[in-house]
Amino acid sequence: MKNTKFIFVTGGVVSSLGKGLAAASLGTLLEKRGHKVILQKFDPYLNVDPGTMSPFQHGEVYVLDDGAETDLDLGHYERFTGGVLSKLNNLTSGQVYENVIKKERKGDYLGKTVQVIPHVTNEIKGRIYEVSQQMDADVIITEIGGTVGDIEGLPFLEALRQFAHEVGQENALFIHVTLVPYIGAAGELKTKPTQQSIAKLREIGIQPQVILCRSELQIETDVREKISMFCNVPSKAVIECRDVPHSIYELPLYLHEEKLDDIVCDRLGLPQKKPNLEAWKDFVWRVIDPSHETRIGVVGKYIELQDAYKSIYEALTHAGAANDTRVIVERIDAEDLENEANLEERLDGIDGLLIPGGFGDRGIEGKIKAAQFARTRGIPYFGICLGMQIATIEFARNVANLKNANSTEFDQHTMHPVICLLEEQKSVTHKGASMRLGTCVCDLKPGTKSYELYKSSTINERHRHRFEFNGDYRKQLEKAGLIIAGTSPDGMLVEIIELPNHPYYVAAQFHPEFLSRPNSSHPLFKGFVAASLARRMTLMSDPAEKQASNKESKNNK
Repeated sequence: MKNTKFIFVTGGVVSSLGKGLAAASLGTLLEKRGHKVILQKFDPYLNVDPGTMSPFQHGEVYVLDDGAETDLDLGHYERFTGGVLSKLNNLTSGQVYENVIKKERKGDYLGKTVQVIPHVTNEIKGRIYEVSQQMDADVIITEIGGTVGDIEGLPFLEALRQFAHEVGQENALFIHVTLVPYIGAAGELKTKPTQQSIAKLREIGIQPQVILCRSELQIETDVREKISMFCNVPSKAVIECRDVPHSIYELPLYLHEEKLDDIVCDRLGLPQKKPNLEAWKDFVWRVIDPSHETRIGVVGKYIELQDAYKSIYEALTHAGAANDTRVIVERIDAEDLENEANLEERLDGIDGLLIPGGFGDRGIEGKIKAAQFARTRGIPYFGICLGMQIATIEFARNVANLKNANSTEFDQHTMHPVICLLEEQKSVTHKGASMRLGTCVCDLKPGTKSYELYKSSTINERHRHRFEFNGDYRKQLEKAGLIIAGTSPDGMLVEIIELPNHPYYVAAQFHPEFLSRPNSSHPLFKGFVAASLARRMTLMSDPAEKQASNKESKNNK
């Protein structure tokens, strides 16, 4: 095994401190210094993966090339670094205990009493060794989910203590992310929660070498020195980590100013190369201070939760930067649209509509109304997964005159099931990891908008769905004007649909947001934002165009 360096990121005091972003940002800085970096996430919950969790519980499920349903932090890892991750990079307590019990049933433990130490901890350590052997990285950064003190996280912390001992202290580094709260009544920042959190780690046998202090205010020298003294960490390794003012992509730059990457490289004996951050700075500047702006409505059922559509919001940011445009996202609850009497007024000022993926029938009719609104008014529309199925249902009902067309997910007895269960899904009884998952090949039709945007005849995209366009209705819908722009190589599965004579009406069965990157915006998102901006520019230069659009829409209803 090469001399890989290992960094472990833990969190204390409270959850949701941004450990994942901190780990990803450090990955950016080390990668920009020329090191090959791989990140992974250890989640102490007992689910095997987050695939069956509600977005309200866990945010979005991030899908990898190999079909692994993972924590949304892996989305940060792939966006902030060049690493392409796999199922090896997300480990849960559920996986650990499942593997241990399977081995016990097979007799792999040779009749021994199976215990947390060493069997569970060995399973956890084994994953780190496996990643280091298979992914050939200079640095592996492992984030531990949850908060120090959580009972379910103890086996992971014990495993990391053992692992650091095995590889040598010169090859392992612990970073602890903690909260330094401001108490208004006292008029000062309080370090006691951080001291207590570090004390918990030291009880286990882990001494962090770096402390990232999340705070609303600047951490002055005297506060740093206090944390340094009580937590046994050099004062230069007490890093201030305030909320960034504009974008999460500023965080690597802020941590670089705090010299985090210098401290890490010095502690691990990595070459002290100067990071090349020019391209990253250019991207951040285009996010912060673009020349234009456009307003895009995201119509979903988990709208109140920021993390439910995290990758979509980030992909819109990337596309905005690529178009020198600030994307203002207006979150629209699909259920609110179902009983909206004046859709024109509710969606006034929206330059583009995006309907993301989802499951279940809540808010479906509201989404169908939004798709019809975009189609009849010439408003750019982008459907993703469920959003593609919504566009198909709306077109079937209102253009192809298939009365009450629907998906069998929402109405098993519909007369026109234009969306139906995939054939291989009909015998599935278990919900976990049983959908069409991961990267699949799609062939694009020349002359379509998608072909023009991708500049390729074949693409690879990540999927996560059970229901699919019903091929029995393909000819009928194509005859009514629907364009099948992309299919599986055998032509059996419809992957992309479009409408002709529309500024941008594209809907994909896959999830393009999972492949968008800061300086490499996904083609479909980039095209969607460009079309939305073009609409805004047209309406700003010619207000009469808006009135004409509204008049035409009434005639198309």
